Amino acid sequence: MKRVFLIVLDSVGIGALPDAKAFGDEGANTLKSISKSKYFNVDNLLSLGFSNIEGLDYLKPSELKAAVGRCKEKSMGKDTTVGHWEIAGLISPSPLPTFENGFPKELIDAFEKATQRGVLCNKPYSGTKVLEDYGKEHLESGKLIVYTSADSVFQIAAHESIAPVEKLYEYCTVARNMLKGKWGVGRVIARPFQTDENGNFYRTANRHDFSLEPPKDTLLDAISNSGKDVIGVGKIADIFANKGVSKKIYTKSNADGISITKKLMNEDFEGLCFVNLVDFDMVYGHRNDVDGYAKALREFDENLPELISLIRDDDLLIITADHGCDPGDISTDHTREYTPLIVYKNGMKGVNLGTRESFTDIAATIGDYLNLDFSFNGNSFLGDILL
Repeated sequence: MKRVFLIVLDSVGIGALPDAKAFGDEGANTLKSISKSKYFNVDNLLSLGFSNIEGLDYLKPSELKAAVGRCKEKSMGKDTTVGHWEIAGLISPSPLPTFENGFPKELIDAFEKATQRGVLCNKPYSGTKVLEDYGKEHLESGKLIVYTSADSVFQIAAHESIAPVEKLYEYCTVARNMLKGKWGVGRVIARPFQTDENGNFYRTANRHDFSLEPPKDTLLDAISNSGKDVIGVGKIADIFANKGVSKKIYTKSNADGISITKKLMNEDFEGLCFVNLVDFDMVYGHRNDVDGYAKALREFDENLPELISLIRDDDLLIITADHGCDPGDISTDHTREYTPLIVYKNGMKGVNLGTRESFTDIAATIGDYLNLDFSFNGNSFLGDILL
């Protein structure tokens, strides 16, 4: 019974891609930025040979005991949606639309009419700063806070006393149905918030993403269509608009996601367990919190030995990322970076997989391992692993 555990360390990039300058990200390096923190420690990743990946020679030398490498992104983007789609075998040749000047009046007018709510902000904004600047007016007026970023997103923030979570989700569904074609953003994101005892606004754990449906079948569809399981942990089901996902489990934090993954490793199923650990990106990368990011990666690293101990002989563990989000640069946006690739199987010998030309090599490898009758864009590295 073959199982694949695919864990995405959301935004843990390892250095600028050759075309990063075109994305405004020349010199970005998420991992290098957090490596300067006193809290940085990835000894367990190093025990697998992490520092043998090209570009990571600033880390301590390590013996190669797993398969390691780095991946380029072929898709024209640097966001969660296109990154995960490419990991699942779907390359996006054109970027999803972004709105650097806010959304067009025609769209906002239609949204206000459909929801019977006014709109505040309507411009690119930091998710925490937008609450500081518009939260009070939102409470007084009842208008929804709508904003975007450098990514292809339409975000709606509302205090849970003004728009209860389920109502906010309804508003997001309205927006998702409108945001198609030329307005087809990758994600509509519900951003509920509350007020703490000191009167400060804070986001709650009730965030929910409403994604654009992938335009073609992906690895997830191929697996589920073959009768095997696709378990989405974290926001995986949202990213793929539930397409190809047979079971979804939402998480509250990285720690929760890791704990759920361990439990699933003790269960019997055949197919893919696809995990997204979003705190790196959402909580630390976008807030330029270098120390917090370093602590989060250390937390994952500390759990790695137990995750590996739970791997069965027919299991494949793959650890990667979907883009960068360098907390050490002046921007709070995603960054166009190489992503790490660590692959582990019981009894394997260490191998350097070099630089993969696309994230789709991961999908091709998983398809090969699970004997899927499906044509992927990538090149499988399974033969290199099973030497």
